[in-house]
Amino acid sequence: MGVVIRTAGEGDRELVVRLLDDAFQDDPVSGWVFPGDAYRRATHHRLMAAFTDLVLAEGRIDVTEDGAACALWLSVPADDHADGAGGDGADDDGPARLRAAVDPDNERVELIGRLTAGVHPSGRAHAYLWMIAVAPGRQGEGLGTALIESVLDRCDREDLPAYLEASSDRSRRLYERLGFTLTGRPLDLPDGPRMWPMWREPRRPAR
Repeated sequence: MGVVIRTAGEGDRELVVRLLDDAFQDDPVSGWVFPGDAYRRATHHRLMAAFTDLVLAEGRIDVTEDGAACALWLSVPADDHADGAGGDGADDDGPARLRAAVDPDNERVELIGRLTAGVHPSGRAHAYLWMIAVAPGRQGEGLGTALIESVLDRCDREDLPAYLEASSDRSRRLYERLGFTLTGRPLDLPDGPRMWPMWREPRRPAR
């Protein structure tokens, strides 16, 4: 049986925030932004809520019908890029506003937005996979792959590239299997883990 996917609405906000919070508690980048288990459990969900609100307003969130996985997408126009922290790439104050709203004393909330903005490609319209989350007890069932492939199929039909930043070596290998390749150099966070900016050219249907 295939994975049933639907578009999330405002009524799914808490579900999406909970999925993102649970799925990324052990993520290397989340651990760098919010060091310490107790601190991360108390604060991390605020950042996930801010991301959810942004993408509900400006992009699209796909969720599996059983509520076990979700994917956050933004459509980035040509000659622009998402700033990784809330909105248009030209909005230099976005990361600072995000920090003020989420965790004012934590400079890494702002820094991660500025660093990812600095490596985000511009010049061509593309689909941006901001985040994807699968409930910890459901990982390995192909839910994440199904969510991504549903959008990549559309990208192929519309001749549209796709972009993401992999936050772990495990996720990087998954994205490589789906046709993404490293663009530029990896992003090494200061005193922290590595991220991999990845780009996928649309695939032409076989004739």
